[in-house]
Amino acid sequence: QVQLVESGGGTVHAGGSLRLSCAASGGIFSNYVMGWFRQAPGKEREFVAAIDRSGRSTEYADSVKGRFTISRDNAENTLYLQMNSLNSGDTGVYSCASKYAPYTGIRYTKSETYNTWGRGTQVTVSL
Repeated sequence: QVQLVESGGGTVHAGGSLRLSCAASGGIFSNYVMGWFRQAPGKEREFVAAIDRSGRSTEYADSVKGRFTISRDNAENTLYLQMNSLNSGDTGVYSCASKYAPYTGIRYTKSETYNTWGRGTQVTVSL
């Protein structure tokens, strides 16, 4: 079972960019599907992006398509989320999550599918 620690959050003006990282330890990182989720104050946790074991297959929420890019470095056991053209709707706590997958090409978009979570990192987009 991997352990996950996010970093890279902060406060940015609308239109700006941030790059989140999620460092994994304690498992074989390349065996896991990885996802990013976010939760805004008073709202349910929502799916942002997911990536398969190999890094070649990705999926995004409609709200972030074309602005966010999920990627992973299996040699460095790290997951990334590049966020561009940020707006106030992107404000929230961003968490990474992992789920073992038996083969490549699988992506999970439902939070209940994932069984390991980081503590999250706060992203605040100011006007």
